Amino acid sequence: MHYTLSGFQAALSNALFASDTNTENGTALAALTEQPGFSVYRNTVNKGCIDAMQANYPTVAKLVGEEWFRAAAALYLQEHKPQDARLLFYGEHFPHFLENFPPADDLPYLSGVAQLDRFWIESHTSADDTALDPVCLSSLKPDTLALAVLQPRASCRWKWFDDIPVYTIWQRNRETDDAGSDPVWQGEGALLVRQAAAVRSTAISAAHCSFLDACAAGEPLASAAAAAQAKQGDVDLAKLIATLLDAGAFCIPAPYVPTTKKETP
Repeated sequence: MHYTLSGFQAALSNALFASDTNTENGTALAALTEQPGFSVYRNTVNKGCIDAMQANYPTVAKLVGEEWFRAAAALYLQEHKPQDARLLFYGEHFPHFLENFPPADDLPYLSGVAQLDRFWIESHTSADDTALDPVCLSSLKPDTLALAVLQPRASCRWKWFDDIPVYTIWQRNRETDDAGSDPVWQGEGALLVRQAAAVRSTAISAAHCSFLDACAAGEPLASAAAAAQAKQGDVDLAKLIATLLDAGAFCIPAPYVPTTKKETP
């Protein structure tokens, strides 16, 4: 059997990450995979991927222990080969993997913690931009302000976790060594933004998340405020916006341009 270059690369990749080391027996690649050195190389590649996973998800690894984590990462590797040579980005689907991983059934917060570890990487590696100066908003007339579109920054990541104190668990185990008292078992939101080369996290409410969702969808400030109020009727909008501005969540606002549907002839 003769391979094209792309075919050889695909076969080599399959051989490196296959759980069965004999998958290439009887093929032209067998002359390579049957060499003793190939197993050494294969093990080195796999170890490198698992090492990267442990570095990319340090909070998860801390919570479950190294042995548990590396065993889970090895199983993940069998299902998800690296798609990027930069292993800093490896493990994109790990939060979803943990959500459906039977050994993690007794740890309902684990996939959420993994999501925040992933958000940290995405925020850390995002494009540079400039945070909105709150003075820019204060200088706008009320009617103009209502139509302003607050665009979340490239490094801005947020999520609401129903019923589980994911942010508290993540923050205590990643950013501090203080276990503190037992967290209150209720829903929490988290916001991560990179500021001055450091990723900073903030606890936020479901109303904050709804506000940010609307902003990310290109809705004007008035609509984003309505979304926050729909989520939490008694929300203090001034305080909500101040929290997000203090966190550096937004870029300079753009004017709102409503979309229009083209009429069909």
